[in-house]
Amino acid sequence: MILRSWAARHGVPFAAILELEQLLGATAREVIAGLDLSPDARQASESRVQSLVRLEAANLGAMLTRNNVGALKDAGGRLVRFGLFNESAAQNKRLKSPDLVGWRPRIIGPADVGNKIAQFVGREVKEDGWQYDPNDEHQAAQMACIQLIVADGGDAAFCTGVGTL
Repeated sequence: MILRSWAARHGVPFAAILELEQLLGATAREVIAGLDLSPDARQASESRVQSLVRLEAANLGAMLTRNNVGALKDAGGRLVRFGLFNESAAQNKRLKSPDLVGWRPRIIGPADVGNKIAQFVGREVKEDGWQYDPNDEHQAAQMACIQLIVADGGDAAFCTGVGTL
């Protein structure tokens, strides 16, 4: 990540950085390709899926990080809320932010030709084989957050494996 940050600051094309990474060693795509994704091994835990998605994101130039959400009391006994869309218990009940959040670099359209933006990316990671249940209150709150992000031009989705970026 340090190399990519340096490259971005100095305008080094992302394709050049990918080529350099490939010359220097294994890329995330090579790591993913080396994993056993046969039908017997496809049933993956949420944690494994999350690791694979983060590797894929890095290989594609996106930055995804864990978005831990919750509330704890500090040393003074005050409740401290953390994570996106968690400013209050009521907000967190309606909007459950994705497990992974970050951005991907994008070159934007004609009015701003050549300018790069960071498009917000969110992925709510589920185990392999998971199916959305609209009657599940928790999943419905996750979907509401995904829809809010997408409505404003972000890229958010549920995912059960690689290939979602």
